[in-house]
Amino acid sequence: MITRTMYVLAVPDLLASANYYRDVLGFTVREIGDDGWRIFEREGCQIMAGDCPGSTPPPELGDHSYFAYIAVDDAEAYYREFAGRGAEFIKHLRDEPWRMREFGIRTLDGHRIMFGQEL
Repeated sequence: MITRTMYVLAVPDLLASANYYRDVLGFTVREIGDDGWRIFEREGCQIMAGDCPGSTPPPELGDHSYFAYIAVDDAEAYYREFAGRGAEFIKHLRDEPWRMREFGIRTLDGHRIMFGQEL
């Protein structure tokens, strides 16, 4: 049985990423006792971000810059919230034939996240 999931990301500027996840996506930023790492938490989602300024920039990863599909109970509410905070959308909210209402964002770093609600 899987009891929890956590995504792990390399980010080029940990402070800027922490501010983005807090201010734009509404996550809580938690320190973990290592200056090079933070955990971003919101409801059932955790993202562990590591300060990796020398890593390949996410936009250069192509399709591998997608790292998460987060299932939510009200995609429209999340879409409006993120839009009001200035999120960059890579896909606007729409209903799909696979019975999901979904949208996608690009983070400050260039990582891409999809959010979806079952129809």
